[in-house]
Amino acid sequence: MIALSLAEIAEVVGGQKHDIPDPSVQVTGPVVRDSREVVPGSLFVAFVGERADGHDYARAVVGAGAVAVLASRPVGVPAIVVEDVQAALGALARHVVRSLGATLVALTGSAGKTSTKDLIAQVLRRKAPTVFTPGSLNNEIGLPLTALSATAETRFLVLEMGARGIGHIRYLAGLTPPRIGLVLNVGTAHIGEFGGREQIAQAKGELVEALPEDGAAILNADDPLVRAMASRTKAKVVLFGESAEADVRAENVRLTDSGQPAFRLHTPSGASDVTMRLYGEHHVSNALAAAAVAHELGMSAEEIATALSEAGSLSRWRMEVTERPDGVTIVNDAYNANPESMRAALRALAAMGQGRRTWAVLGKMAELGDEALAEHDAVGRLAVRLNVSKLVAVGGIEASWLQLGAYNEGSWGEESVHVSDAQAAVDLLRSELRPGDVVLVKASRSVGLEGVAQALLETGAEGEVAAR
Repeated sequence: MIALSLAEIAEVVGGQKHDIPDPSVQVTGPVVRDSREVVPGSLFVAFVGERADGHDYARAVVGAGAVAVLASRPVGVPAIVVEDVQAALGALARHVVRSLGATLVALTGSAGKTSTKDLIAQVLRRKAPTVFTPGSLNNEIGLPLTALSATAETRFLVLEMGARGIGHIRYLAGLTPPRIGLVLNVGTAHIGEFGGREQIAQAKGELVEALPEDGAAILNADDPLVRAMASRTKAKVVLFGESAEADVRAENVRLTDSGQPAFRLHTPSGASDVTMRLYGEHHVSNALAAAAVAHELGMSAEEIATALSEAGSLSRWRMEVTERPDGVTIVNDAYNANPESMRAALRALAAMGQGRRTWAVLGKMAELGDEALAEHDAVGRLAVRLNVSKLVAVGGIEASWLQLGAYNEGSWGEESVHVSDAQAAVDLLRSELRPGDVVLVKASRSVGLEGVAQALLETGAEGEVAAR
């Protein structure tokens, strides 16, 4: 964070100083909520959670070097006490962002946010110092913590914004007002909470409504609900996609033999070829979104293409490809799942596995509401149509819907199997995998199927390795 004294922070957040002998002492380190991340100069934010109360760690974090605690009650060590810790954290982030000379880029969408954010960051940091959201910390706590990690040297701040209801993105954009706003897509993720795709579009479009007139709205030309958001902003509109009308577009899209996308990138300033290190054709749209942002910030087509071709995955368990010594390839995409990302992952598996046996180890997609049965059934059917060799559906009733969809799609469905849990999936795969096979593991985060991928990568160990 940019250096601020405790007196300045107290004024910004409207807090009272307690047990602070010298208010001029500065916070020079990061703002953190996890006591394990405290380093000398930190400000520790004490949240009261379901399992732990951050106030209980106050003495320990100050002992570890924290300058003070942002708290909702006095804690016997230097503290700035406020009524609402979350609101105070947001106010501090808003103050710091306004003090920076950085360009703030915000993005949202139903699928692909984290992968696209990682691509944008890898492209922009070739131009200037860039701070970006780690992992998927895109809510009302994670977003301000990321913003507060910016320093005086930061020139680009790339923030992922998530939403579970109307007004969420409006709130986040108020904390960290963006100059560039990117909307990737409107899908069915969290549709059970929103009630429909139109409501999701209403929520995602709050990002473009927050843009200033001299800003830029980067919109997906291939998604009608996103493209329609152009009417909701006075900012410049830049379209990306495979549509001929897109300002930044891809031509001659194809997949390499290993399933990595390649295409000709066209921007208003020129064209250049891209061959990505990531897996799956769905990354073309993500790359075009990143390219549109980078072009708006002054990078050439050649610079963007080179950066996209060299970019990797920065976040765990998202199409994380590892080949075992015996030739079995494990694709760990278990961080999360929704219908759009599940279909993209299956298509990537089919492309990667040409001429090889392919396994789709899938679990439930959460928060689909009344659409859950139809969407799980459709994913099972798609696995058949893509000629995936075997579907292993893991878990309860949603997994049974996956397996039933595959079975009802045709005779191949007899190659599908429903197992009760992750350990049963590991046991099955260990007994049946052979060199050259490709295994995709994917489900919503709550299922925890990353343990299946991790267990399968434990080669050469004696005895049983339990899937976590």
